[in-house]
Amino acid sequence: MTDFKTVLFDLDGTLIDTAPDMANSLNLLLQEEGQAELPYPSIRPVVSNGSVALVKLGFGDIDDAERMEYLKQRYLDIYQAHLCEHSSLFEGMGELLTQIESQDMNWGVVTNKPGWLTDPLLEQIGLFERAACIVSGDTTSNRKPHPEPMYHASLAAGSEAEQCIYVGDARRDIEAGNNAGMKTLVAMYGYIGDWENTDDWGAHGKIDHPKEIGNYF
Repeated sequence: MTDFKTVLFDLDGTLIDTAPDMANSLNLLLQEEGQAELPYPSIRPVVSNGSVALVKLGFGDIDDAERMEYLKQRYLDIYQAHLCEHSSLFEGMGELLTQIESQDMNWGVVTNKPGWLTDPLLEQIGLFERAACIVSGDTTSNRKPHPEPMYHASLAAGSEAEQCIYVGDARRDIEAGNNAGMKTLVAMYGYIGDWENTDDWGAHGKIDHPKEIGNYF
């Protein structure tokens, strides 16, 4: 059995419930553009796919690249201004992080979110100093599902890749962890759409609550 040393988390939809603020930011942009707001349940499953997916959800496919870039950047500006008004750790996650630390293990974050949003969010949540590593979408040359950010995180945490568990709520999370030789778990409580079949993702396990992650180390 592998002696696990590090638990790595995706950020949005796995470690932190950021959907309320990200959904609110999209609706603020829609208001600004004279469009009707969208209901929260329709936005939540798309949050893990990032700003481009959210803009497309709100405005449909946009052929004009300049218009698309404007809306994406405007969304990010609005989100930055409302970064941590309603976001919080998922229920039970605080206790899990304490458990990890009490067992002489460490934990970190690997996200495709840009660092200029990741770092202040973790600071406002109170986790920035506790994380053994924080790898954002612009930390390495490649992003998930490429394994480079996973290797970068394990090195920063002082572990071998095979000594890491990676938890995420998107296919690319599981692919990235598997590509790096990590044990992978699907956070079923995260932002997963009804149309997605997580059985096809190739994860080593699924968890319905953060406390279940402790069963794997």
